[in-house]
Amino acid sequence: MRRALAVVASSLVGLLGGAGATLALQADDPALQVPAFPGGGALPVTSPAEPGTFLAWTPGGLPNGFRARLAALEGVRRAVVVKSDVVWLTRSLSSAGEVVDDPPTGLAFPLEVAAVHPVEYEPFVTPAERGVLADLANGFGILGESSARLRGLGPGAVLEFGDATVEVVAVWPDELVGAHELLVARDRGRTLGVTHDRYALVQPEGEPTERRLAMLLRSALPPGSPVQVRSPGETPYFRQGDAVLPPVELKALFGEFAARPAPDRPGYLEIDPAWEETHIATERVPLLGHVTCNVALFPQIRGAVRELIELGLQDTVDSFSGCYARRFANRDPAQAISHHTWGVALDINVERNPFGAPPDQDPRMVEVFERWGFIWGGTFVRPDGMHFEYHRPSAGT
Repeated sequence: MRRALAVVASSLVGLLGGAGATLALQADDPALQVPAFPGGGALPVTSPAEPGTFLAWTPGGLPNGFRARLAALEGVRRAVVVKSDVVWLTRSLSSAGEVVDDPPTGLAFPLEVAAVHPVEYEPFVTPAERGVLADLANGFGILGESSARLRGLGPGAVLEFGDATVEVVAVWPDELVGAHELLVARDRGRTLGVTHDRYALVQPEGEPTERRLAMLLRSALPPGSPVQVRSPGETPYFRQGDAVLPPVELKALFGEFAARPAPDRPGYLEIDPAWEETHIATERVPLLGHVTCNVALFPQIRGAVRELIELGLQDTVDSFSGCYARRFANRDPAQAISHHTWGVALDINVERNPFGAPPDQDPRMVEVFERWGFIWGGTFVRPDGMHFEYHRPSAGT
């Protein structure tokens, strides 16, 4: 229980610190103030390590056979497909053999683990780091720097996933691991349950535009498949779902929970009650009613709602359908853990904004929520018009 207790304590301090910085928004001064955000600081940028690299991904993951079809495309000089899944950390040991992660009995920490073919991945990292990739083929793993900082682990540490173990051979900058928590070889990933292709890094011939590259990649996808293509420097997160915060950033900002898949409800989770007690609360918010969310998010929610009221935009909110929900994305255990599980996403006006349909929200309301640090799902590759999710501002905000 050592790290389980430490996570609760340290996360609570961080959250209360962030919340404290924003609680001034609820002061008696009626003037709206500039929104503040938990954690503060600039966004970490996880762009490609090598110039000329593009990102490509499809919602829900790349289809079977895409890797082979991608490699055969004319106009593609190099490409690597990255697998990614949730793997359950049951214990970790420091390089000195001391227990660090020790979740409550029956629970585990969900880690976002990426798996690659080391030889294929080599051209996409800096030359100084390429020698480490050979160790992945021997079963070792590489921690991302945010993950290493969160866990307090480094080279020589051992991660236990049930009966499987991974020894950490290095800690890499987040941009080299796509902001994942752990990077392993595809063969090792298979033994851990990392089986789904999520995104591709592509180095095309010549200097194509995103549009031309997207047209080329669609020829390797089933007809009608949406594909997101990003060029270097365009997005903070060079990975799948690049518009939203990766799980390791959510953990750093809003706390890490121990959990397990609900045995009698596929697609749902059971969360450590101690984490819920310190990180999740229910408050009454004008326009929305009773809201159950992460405690650090309420200042942003109240700030956005107050501005809507002051601007006379109350009628833009017809209904509120929830924030905190213990589940996988789309209630699919093959997907990532939903950001609703951290209590950092709101569903508003669900009835006229079903998932995947053209969004129908008042742009003035969207603008207010975006100003208060939320990203709107209506802009996603597959629209989710009801969805307003916490997102830190750019470094210049």
